Amino acid sequence: MNDFNLKIPMHGKAKSRVTGDNIAIRFGSGSIDTLGTPAMVGLMENAAVNAVDKNLPEGYATVGMELSIKHTSPTPEGMEITAIAELTKVKGKKLFFKVQAFDEIEKIGDGTHKRYIVEVDRFRKNANKKLNK
Repeated sequence: MNDFNLKIPMHGKAKSRVTGDNIAIRFGSGSIDTLGTPAMVGLMENAAVNAVDKNLPEGYATVGMELSIKHTSPTPEGMEITAIAELTKVKGKKLFFKVQAFDEIEKIGDGTHKRYIVEVDRFRKNANKKLNK
């Protein structure tokens, strides 16, 4: 049972196209013009957000806290990529996801992702305290 009424499983999806904006060279994560791992990870996180954030009370959101991801196949510029996330466990405010990414041909990555439910204003206030140090 959780206070946020999140049900197992919940699913989310996010899509993108491989362009010059999300290739490895752009992120400094490689020197080849294929989908960069950071972009794939970001899309996976977006899928997890899409699975649960819309169901949270106003003023709450989730933030990423842990990733364990494998990027198993390259995807060239021009191809569409899709990430899917499945909420597999809720432990208090901690959310556990199975995440996968696919291009138009095959699975290109998978792993696990943890997110944490936060009160947005409080979270932002705590983060901004760093500016005054």
